[in-house]
Amino acid sequence: MPIATTEAHAAVPVAAPRRVWATIGAYVALTKPRIIELLLVTTIPTMVLAADGWPSVGLLAGTLIGGSLSAGGAQVFNSYLDRDIDAVMKRTRRRPLVTGAVSERGALVFAWVLSVVSTLWFWLVVGSPLAAVLSVLAILGYVVGYTMILKRRTAQNIVWGGIAGCMPVLIGWAAVTNELAWTPFLLFLIIFFWTPPHYWPLSMKFRGDYENARVPMLPVIAPARTVAVEMIGYAAAMVATSLVLAWVAGMTWVYVGIAAAAGAWFLAGCVRMYRRSRAGHSKLHEMRLFRDSITYLSIVFAAVMVDPFLTDVLSVR
Repeated sequence: MPIATTEAHAAVPVAAPRRVWATIGAYVALTKPRIIELLLVTTIPTMVLAADGWPSVGLLAGTLIGGSLSAGGAQVFNSYLDRDIDAVMKRTRRRPLVTGAVSERGALVFAWVLSVVSTLWFWLVVGSPLAAVLSVLAILGYVVGYTMILKRRTAQNIVWGGIAGCMPVLIGWAAVTNELAWTPFLLFLIIFFWTPPHYWPLSMKFRGDYENARVPMLPVIAPARTVAVEMIGYAAAMVATSLVLAWVAGMTWVYVGIAAAAGAWFLAGCVRMYRRSRAGHSKLHEMRLFRDSITYLSIVFAAVMVDPFLTDVLSVR
């Protein structure tokens, strides 16, 4: 008996930290860190372009923290509102609110805390009331516009709902300049046109999941060929916008070459999907195009980030 009691007491200090870390991990999972990471990929280059070089470390770090809090709050609200959908989709049925790792009340409180803190952070720490307002608009657009209104009602849900995902470039620009201009709006449009050919391949791959959850994503209600045609249209508009950006922002031929090459490569991928769908192939390589879309966006915004430094180098020569 004394030995058993000692073993039981010894197990408590080991189990307790595990539970704490598991709970923290569950709350972090609600924020969907991979989506936040993609948003930050567009924020940093935008800030570099706005500052015509590296902004201060404090401003950069402050904006990234605020953006992470804002996006995290929006994603937690989304997880809370979509918990019934997540429960019937194979891809999402292990999310924390479905498994019970996080309570509904806990998730809702967490979402409000992140959203309020992010707003105050942009206003008081970053020192940009405009960035704070844009952050609030982004949260409202994603939570109310996309999750509550559009997602379950229209096949164009991801098109207009994707506007919220374009907001980080406006927020990043506002954090540096405390104003807006044509350049950040063109960056905004690049992401806007990029969103459908980025997300629809994923929807095509998990078409059955969305159909079971009664979410009318375009691939659920339209044949693959129709979806591929629309993807080509959005991708073409995206590439055109990326080239117009060079003219408006006074960027170098290096950016133009990278943007054109990356755009042609991604557009060719959309065309290949169309041809395969027209030919009746069962394998459309949806996830390949999904991953390629992330690569494309990363390449273009990396070019945006280095261009201010190239401008100085090329002007000296």
